[in-house]
Amino acid sequence: MEEFDKNLKEAIRHLHIADHMTYVTFPLVKENRLLLKIFDEIYASVIGSINSVLSYEHFCKRINLYSNYSNHFDTFIGIAKNYGLFNENLQKIKEIITINNRHKQSSMEFIKKDKVVIMSDNLGVEFLDLKIIKQYLLVAKEFLVKVSHRIK
Repeated sequence: MEEFDKNLKEAIRHLHIADHMTYVTFPLVKENRLLLKIFDEIYASVIGSINSVLSYEHFCKRINLYSNYSNHFDTFIGIAKNYGLFNENLQKIKEIITINNRHKQSSMEFIKKDKVVIMSDNLGVEFLDLKIIKQYLLVAKEFLVKVSHRIK
């Protein structure tokens, strides 16, 4: 099995988990901390899709892969139009990656009303609620569909 197939299957698995947690588990337990776990699964799916694209393009000898992740993302941005991804999609994907980085580096996270608040060291805040999670889930689904159609 090729590397791009493994990455694609992992992205699909993470997306199924995020979808199930969003539409089945979350309404049952109504625990807002679950939103962070759902977001992590969406992020893992997006990263798996990006890695699948890069692995496939490298397999077809259309790009070179680098050891630096930021170079990988720049390479991905350059070939994204071949997969039907344009500014709005790329902006949302970049937003997911940025929020995840802030989440990993955050000094504090807490629940306020129905939102998860992620605070950074310089007191910047990011909010996650069910509506935002569903938007990111939709972006991840569309991205995965476009990638899987192109690769298969």
